[in-house]
This record gives sequence, C-alpha cells and structure tokens, in this order.
Amino acid sequence: MYGILLTDDEQIMIDSLKFIIEKNFPAETMLFSALSGSSALEIVAKEQVDIIFMDINMPGLNGLETVKFIKQSKPDTVIVILSAFDRFQYAQEAVNLGVYRYLTKPVNRNTVVETLRNAMTIVDQKRGLKSSEEELHKKLDIVSPMVESDFIYSAALSGMKDVSEYFSYFGISGSAWCFCCLEFPGMDERRQSEAYDEIRTLLKSRAKCITGSFMANRLTAFFYFPIEGGEEKVTQGAKEAISSIYNLLCLNISTGIRAGVSSLWTDASMTGAAYNEALEALKSTESSGGILFALKNATKKKDNDPGMLAESIFGRVRAGDGASIHHLLKSYGAALQEAYAGDMGKIKNAIFELLVNVRNITTEIDCNYQNEEFSSAFSVLSAADSMESILDFALKRCEECASNVMLVTSTKENPIVKKAEDYIEKRISEDLSLEDVAAAINVSPFYLSRMFKEVRGENYINYLTDLRLRRAQELLKNPRTPIKEISAEVGFNDQNYFSRIFKNKFGMTPTEFRNVAK
Repeated sequence: MYGILLTDDEQIMIDSLKFIIEKNFPAETMLFSALSGSSALEIVAKEQVDIIFMDINMPGLNGLETVKFIKQSKPDTVIVILSAFDRFQYAQEAVNLGVYRYLTKPVNRNTVVETLRNAMTIVDQKRGLKSSEEELHKKLDIVSPMVESDFIYSAALSGMKDVSEYFSYFGISGSAWCFCCLEFPGMDERRQSEAYDEIRTLLKSRAKCITGSFMANRLTAFFYFPIEGGEEKVTQGAKEAISSIYNLLCLNISTGIRAGVSSLWTDASMTGAAYNEALEALKSTESSGGILFALKNATKKKDNDPGMLAESIFGRVRAGDGASIHHLLKSYGAALQEAYAGDMGKIKNAIFELLVNVRNITTEIDCNYQNEEFSSAFSVLSAADSMESILDFALKRCEECASNVMLVTSTKENPIVKKAEDYIEKRISEDLSLEDVAAAINVSPFYLSRMFKEVRGENYINYLTDLRLRRAQELLKNPRTPIKEISAEVGFNDQNYFSRIFKNKFGMTPTEFRNVAK
C-alpha cells in the first residue's frame, strides 16, 4: 500500500489524477488530497505519505516552498511536480530540492501511470533498505558482543595473535588505549547473565569501549581515547572517564567492585603486557572494593598518591567498612601535606571535596540520609587551625557515612525497598513502572531493581504482580463487589488478562475463588 498525496489548487486536476490512479492501481493506494501547500503540510505531518504530486502555482505557500518544508521533515518522500510552467528556473530549483520528476501540464494518462509506477519502485527500494538496515542492526546487536569478546581474548589473554586488524575494524588506530579488569565479588552466573547488558551499556556511556564476556566473576574492558591536547591531558581525561564509569557500576550494579586499570598505550603489539598490568593493578586493590590506576603520569607515587587514597576511602564507605578508614585518612592527610607543601588552604579544600564525595556516595545508596554536620563542613574546616582537628572532623563524617551504608545494606527492612513498597501500596491501581517508582523515591531504576532482587528475592514486576493478586484475593471475599471493579482497583485494566494470571497463580479463576471463599 502506498500513501499518495495529490496537491493542486484546482479540484478538477485532483479528480483527474484520482481517476487515473484508481483505475490503474486498484487496491494499491491510499489517496489524500490538498488544495493548498499549508493543507499538504498538515496531511504529511499526520499521515503516512510516500508519494506526492505537487502543483507549483498555488495561493499562499507555493509548491516549491511546500516541497522544501516536506523534504526537511520527510526526506524519503518521492515528489513529482506538475506545473503549467516550463521555465528552466523552476525545474532547476525542483531538482535542487530533490524532486523526482518535473512534469508540465497537461500530462497524459500514460505519463502519469509510468511516473507513478517508477515512484513506487523507488519507495519499495527505500523500504527494503530500511528493512535491511533494521535487520542488520538486530544482527549486530547479537554479533557485536561476540566480536568484542574475541578481540579481548585475542588481545589480552592469548598474547599470540596479531590484533592490528581488530584495531582497524574498531577504529582504535591513532588512539591511546588501556585495559580495565573488573571483578564483581559474589555475583553468580545467573546475576551475571541478567546484568551483562546493563554493565555493557554503562561501560560505553562515558567512553569508547570494547567489552569482553564474564570469566568467573571478572570482566575485562578495553577503553580507547583520542590523542588530543598532549599526553597529560589524555591521561587525566581517561582517568576521569573510567572513574565516573566505576562509580556508576558501584551505584547501579553492585557494591564492592574491584577494578584495575593499565597504563595508556598506543602500540598494538603491547596488548598482552597492558592486560597483565591491569590484572596486577586489580590484585593490588582492597578486598572490599576500589579502583587502582597504573596510568602513566597519573600516579607518580602509587603508595602515597592523594587520588588513589581518596578512591580507597570511597571504596571503604561503599563497603560500609568504617573501621579501615582511620589509617587511610591519616595517610591521605600526609599525602596532601606533601603534595601541597603544607598549604593549609589547598589541604582544606581537598578534604572538603573528599567529604562532599563521601556524602554523595552515601545518599546514592540511601536517599534519606541526612547529617547536619555536613552542612557546616566548609565553615568548620575553614576555622580549623591544625591538621589533627581537620582529620578528626573528616574521620567522624566518613565513619558515620560508612556506618549508615552498612546499616542500609545489612538490614532486612531496607529503607529504599520499604519506601518503594509504601509508594506502591498507596497507588496499586495505577500503572506503576519501575522507572516511575524509582523517580518517586529518588533512586535509579537499576539500583531499585537490584535492591528488590537482593531484599525480596524476586524482580520488581513479579513483586508488583503478586502484591496485586494478593490484594485481589482479599477483595474477592466481598461478594457484592464486581470482579471488573476489583480488577481495576488492583491495577489490571483488562479483566480477561486479570483472570488469566489469577488462574495461573492460584489454579482457579477469580469467580471460582470467590465461590470457594464464601
């Protein structure tokens, strides 16, 4: 079926074209008509129009102006100009706008039929191309992870293959690149399978990345960055991008993730060495979680680098491990004194930034967390007159946050899940998507989904469906309430669907249950 729009300010011309088209292409077309350019634009905006016959000389918006607007919004539309003017300038402008043919009136029947048949062929070709592209994208969605995993294996694990062809295929040549080895403690195979697409999306969200598949509880990623602004700028940009991705993974996928990142390289023959470097960095991270960079120029002193020590502190807070923060914070203070040559202003700013990040980590995990001490942190640090008082204040805040995280992640009555459940209970008759509930309680959908699985042992949809069916059971005990009304009250707009899943759950229809419950 082809949508065809006939546009002319003379109704007799539209009627003539309709007669020719309906006689020669019966049941193949859906015809629309417009007496002006503005009317044509309205129809194109609302309907599926594939081919347009357009007059030039019309009141208001003329034909060529109308074509220009249509081509901007619907570039694949095949347009045929029908005009009483055979001036070269009109024909030239029509060609420049991408018009298929320019016909001068009067046009005989055979010309109209031939032109329309050829236009239909063009439409078919474009539809076929789109269909092929859609099919290709579907295939790529399946094939891409396989190709990427093969690259990771060839480049990192075997150390035997020439990976230069992969570099060309992925467009890596001319980029600085590094490996990142990620470990997800306690994640079983089922959870890995469920989380893989989420992890892959997050890894690619902030940088160009190739991802491997899970091996045990580890996954290897390959990041590459354009070489712009010098080595130091590229290194810093890489570190910031991967740190951001690591934080997203900890928030949305799992706490306690360990990560090791290699130096930046440009030589494709060094992929094996780079992978081993990332693996060694992973092994050196804290067992409770954290990220360690081996990036050149990013860590001159790995054991006394403020950035690395701050990441370790963040890892301890995420893990709810307040006991280990004292030693780390003391080392962090010493590293700041060395890095800033005792400049107390810069040291206080760094400590304040650390506390802001610690608070943000805590509120990401528990959106209800509040601590008035953080509101006065800047003024307290500004007034502090010794390193000892600065670190004492920072230590208390970090330990408080770690304790709160431990409470949230260990308690059976998880406050995030409880808040979500309370919200659902009050609105059970509404259309409640995971995204809607997450937005209402101010957490990410990924995190809320994970919390439901960890705390309730089932995903969000199963929980919501079971809750609605249990509520329906209670309502069905009242014989005066119509089943259709009960169905709507517990969130099912389709009574037939409600009856079907009720029977799947309890082995009997709502009517049968009501008869038994009398």
